[in-house]
Amino acid sequence: MNRLRIGLAFGGLVLIGVGGSAAGVLLPYQMADYHIDKIGVGLLFFAYSGGYVLSGVANGPLIHRLGTRAQLTLGALVYLVTALGIGLHPGYVVLLGATVSIGFGAGILDAGLNAYVAGLPRHVTLLNLMHAFYGIGALLGPLLAAEIVHRHLPWQDTYLVLGAITVPLVLGFALALPDRAEPVPEEHAGTHLGLALRHRAVWLAALFLFLYVGVEFTLGNWGFTLLTQGQGDGELLAGYIVSGYWLGLTAGRFLISPSTSRAGIGPVAMVYGCLLAVILAVVLSWWGPSALVGALGFALTGFFLGPVFPTTIAVTPRLLPGPLVPAAIGLLVGASVVGGAVFPFVAGALAQDLGLAALLPYLLVLAVAQTGGWWAIARRMRAPSPV
Repeated sequence: MNRLRIGLAFGGLVLIGVGGSAAGVLLPYQMADYHIDKIGVGLLFFAYSGGYVLSGVANGPLIHRLGTRAQLTLGALVYLVTALGIGLHPGYVVLLGATVSIGFGAGILDAGLNAYVAGLPRHVTLLNLMHAFYGIGALLGPLLAAEIVHRHLPWQDTYLVLGAITVPLVLGFALALPDRAEPVPEEHAGTHLGLALRHRAVWLAALFLFLYVGVEFTLGNWGFTLLTQGQGDGELLAGYIVSGYWLGLTAGRFLISPSTSRAGIGPVAMVYGCLLAVILAVVLSWWGPSALVGALGFALTGFFLGPVFPTTIAVTPRLLPGPLVPAAIGLLVGASVVGGAVFPFVAGALAQDLGLAALLPYLLVLAVAQTGGWWAIARRMRAPSPV
């Protein structure tokens, strides 16, 4: 049963990864279908992150009032119904609303699964493995969407496939996950969000993940354009380099945490090491003397970014009292996705005004800021956490 539950958690992150990365491939087809420009289609990213923010506010009360099983089943049902609705090819305004809804469902799943796994033994390693499966989903999503449009099928069929993938998760969450560890009086459930917000450590962790996802998504979304239009690489080579970045992210989540755990290195020192390595890898990508060295810099950036997000979630119980952790994790997940919308948008504005050469210095500034953010978080951790 425990293996089944962990497998369902991993499957939930695969779904989120597939859905999020497939959307990027579909943008040109949505622009042509709805006769909208880049600003119009860009609103879809803000709509998705808006749904995540709403879920971040709702997750704590939902977990405490409904329990783990019902909260995750609800999130999967919202995702399923919305995906099927988009599969029916709604108008553009309805699509915007549906994108908020699917972001809300994904956010419930994301925060709920993180909160559930964060309460398990060896949670640092398990969270890194779970987020590695997000990376697997992020690799599979573009392949799924590209295959559908390559077969001259409607772009919205991608969402019908996502709906089909969600069905076994709905059943699994409803039948296999625990209800809750202990009853929580309903009159106290709504207070956890407010109490979590009173802890400065929660705000610091939210800002840190806001920065982290900004770095991750900026390089992932703009890397291909930087390589082809900014550095003159061929499209095939650029595609391989960006794929290497995402492969590095996935591999880092599979390898770094278990390796450091066996070596007796705790999560705080591990993240410090990763963040310093990210700074060096961005510099390597910026000043690399050849395309091969630049490609190595991309892959290493992804590799060392990999464990940062799940490890931050894993140490959240060290930042505030246990009953407040689910609400706090919901807030952290919501804040992180906003960073994934804001920082790539700023990167695009900088590239428009200063040229694509500004992207890697911009990333370097964000990477340095991340390291300072982790220092502020580490100062507030209360007790060692098992890895």
